[in-house]
Amino acid sequence: MTKLVLAVAAAVTLATAAPALAQDPAAGEKVFRMCMACHAVGEGAQNKIGPQLNGVIGRQPGTLEGFKYSPGMVEFGEGKVWDEALLDSFLESPRKSVKGTKMAFGGLRREEQRADIIAYLATFSE
Repeated sequence: MTKLVLAVAAAVTLATAAPALAQDPAAGEKVFRMCMACHAVGEGAQNKIGPQLNGVIGRQPGTLEGFKYSPGMVEFGEGKVWDEALLDSFLESPRKSVKGTKMAFGGLRREEQRADIIAYLATFSE
């Protein structure tokens, strides 16, 4: 009976985790177009209204040299590193995640879009 319960629990976990695993960098590149007014990635990327996002995954939030972050973002970043889970939460609702952020974007409500854009950003991280 215990094995059956464990098998069912594992199947439910895998079924609910599947959408997070389906990441498409090419689709993320298309979603990123709405970000390009404020952010840049790729060779020669420069800060704009928002910081350039090369190497964002694995970096501490609020610490990119040469960009002036809001005090809220600096405080938010203390002891954290941008990973998929933190980016997902932030991209869903930036202003709910970081009180006082300068980021005006309302967020990406669709989980698939967030997963795709994170996969796209990962192509610019080490």
